[in-house]
Amino acid sequence: MAIGILGNALSGLTAFQRSLETTSNNISNANTEGYSRQRVELATRPEQFTGNGYMGNGVEVANITRSYDQFISNQVRSSTATFHDIDSFYTLSSQIDNITADETTGLAPAMKSFFDAVDSVANDPSSVAARQVMLTEAESQTQQFNTMSARFGDLRKRVNDNITSSVQELNGFAKTLAELNVKIVSDIGRSSGKQMPNELMDQRDLLLTKIAEKADVSYVAQADGSYNVFIGKGQPLVLGSAASTLSVVGDSNDVNQKLIMLNGQDISKQLSGGEISGNLRFRDQVLDPAQQQLGLLATGLATEFNNIHKAGYDINGNTNVAFFDLNSPTPQVKATVSDSTLVVSSAFVAPTSASGLGAAYRLDVTATVPAATFSLTNLSDNTTTTGLSAATLATTAATNGFSISFSGGSLTSGDSFQISPNFNAAAKIKVNAAITNPRQIAAASATGLPGDNSNALKLANLETQAKMFGGKASFTQVYGQMISDVGSQTHAASVGRTAQETLLKQATSAKENVSGVNLDEEAANLINFQNSYQAAAKAVSVANSLFDTLIGAFR
Repeated sequence: MAIGILGNALSGLTAFQRSLETTSNNISNANTEGYSRQRVELATRPEQFTGNGYMGNGVEVANITRSYDQFISNQVRSSTATFHDIDSFYTLSSQIDNITADETTGLAPAMKSFFDAVDSVANDPSSVAARQVMLTEAESQTQQFNTMSARFGDLRKRVNDNITSSVQELNGFAKTLAELNVKIVSDIGRSSGKQMPNELMDQRDLLLTKIAEKADVSYVAQADGSYNVFIGKGQPLVLGSAASTLSVVGDSNDVNQKLIMLNGQDISKQLSGGEISGNLRFRDQVLDPAQQQLGLLATGLATEFNNIHKAGYDINGNTNVAFFDLNSPTPQVKATVSDSTLVVSSAFVAPTSASGLGAAYRLDVTATVPAATFSLTNLSDNTTTTGLSAATLATTAATNGFSISFSGGSLTSGDSFQISPNFNAAAKIKVNAAITNPRQIAAASATGLPGDNSNALKLANLETQAKMFGGKASFTQVYGQMISDVGSQTHAASVGRTAQETLLKQATSAKENVSGVNLDEEAANLINFQNSYQAAAKAVSVANSLFDTLIGAFR
């Protein structure tokens, strides 16, 4: 009987010692990121049959488990990916919103000051001082175009840097996660699947959450305990012990347009969620359209102003002189093609009118047999010209301010190209270098006399005339539309960000309720296990006394 008491007591000492150690470990890791609270699962030892029935044989540690809920953890990762996506989008969008809408740094005040100066020349065409102010304000306006375009360029560089940094971090996470897979499989095998390496599994779950900050992530648990991890729309990031390596490269048509590559394939459009998606969405939905619209405004303003100015005469009787110079900006081209060897070339063609110009165009290859056939869509008004041959495409494209040609590969039906002819126009626009004297402003219509203001009046009237989008919008309205588009997307992102932040906090709180360490609870457990340990120790003492009594009886 004493032996039975001693065995039971010793098993209790061992079990409660493990419980105290586990509780102590929980307390030590209360502030460790990703740590899941652990608990000792106790089970009775197999009973022993005696002549009087079955007798208890003590307690044993069946397992040490972590408090974990897969559904809640997946919800946290999903909320993390969504929040970081919209947070990145909002952070960048708010910056471009500040640039365009600010009353001091925006373009609207510069345009207003310029046309006010043109009005002054129209009111007093013989005043050299008024003409000088007009030249000065023209320089200020073009500089504002240049500055705003440069700010857009800075944001583009920041987006590219963000994408590159995030991809590098993803590669690091993938490598570490693959290494954890190997360790977890080894540890599970060592215990024949009876014990789980809790802290390694916590580290792996934390890595999945870190990956979710960069891109939407999912996983499939394997029978050996490893995870196969996928990002975006099923792109493999980790398969067992093998980690994929992502890379960032410049588009063949535009080195500043970064693409994310996996195994030689562009997966940029396949990614969703996380910071990478937020940066890509900002670039494609806000930054590119804003820069296209700004370039369109610069081209339209220069074209219409030049048309009138070239028809007029300056004080010296000279005519046919352009006031602005667009300096042949380089179009932006985005291609979606089947043949990766196909080279696309595009050049700016000075338009004769701003009326039909669009900020961007989509060129689709509709057939290749017996010859290539195209359709061209103006994305500003969604008007489409179909059935274009190579020859008619050249004519139609030139009317819209660009040329396009193909070489090095083959066109395939379904290939698509987005062309933004005026993408860099705001960065290039200047006052014509040939105009060095205020007397060269063509304020007169025909006579060239200092008092003739008829041509200056036409120039001044451009401020309110609807010269853009088929005669439906003025220059100010084109810029206002850009501000409105950016502002509405920024506001929507702000609302969405607030909502997603709340959902993330709720999911994180739910996870903490399940997996987090509650110090009050652990303190109570510590006292409980201590008392149990002391009781088991007391049972050992009782067993010792019984042995002493039994041995003393035989002396």
